[in-house]
Amino acid sequence: MCMASNNSSAIESIFSRASVRSYSEEKISRKTVEGLLDAAVRAPSAMHLEPWAFVVVSDRELLKALSDRAKPLFLEKLHHAPASFSDPDFDVFHGAGTLIVICAKPSTFSEADCWLAAENLMLAACSMGIGTCVIGSSVDAINLSKTELGIPAEFEAIAPIVIGYPAVKTEPSSRKTPNILAWR
Repeated sequence: MCMASNNSSAIESIFSRASVRSYSEEKISRKTVEGLLDAAVRAPSAMHLEPWAFVVVSDRELLKALSDRAKPLFLEKLHHAPASFSDPDFDVFHGAGTLIVICAKPSTFSEADCWLAAENLMLAACSMGIGTCVIGSSVDAINLSKTELGIPAEFEAIAPIVIGYPAVKTEPSSRKTPNILAWR
């Protein structure tokens, strides 16, 4: 869980952000989601193209259906996936009530730009005491559900991120020291 306060510095958010995998039932307001999207679009963008587009899913039944679609697709794709993906009760979205999918029309730098927007969104959420987790295992299910989600055919889901209020405190994981290949 992010330990940064509402007025925290960027560096505090960077060092306290963690992937949250247990969410409370408390809903995130539309205004809060809009604020996170405003933060996302402040990300750097190659050639200032700003390729990102967003889908917000807060319908619990739709989230469950997406989770159920994602599990077998992920097991098929990644044969060493965690055993939890075989459990019919496992929720790939970890009980979060909101999924934000960052999408783009494929182009040279669109994927990188979307991930920059994703990081902005996650750091902004952290600074507000909101938990986030990237759910890469759901990308295939989302892309197979474009019509249902309102994603135009020419767009691809790039960065699916769940957001919500953490049910438990999640500490940031440790990281390796930077692997500096050269310093000239």
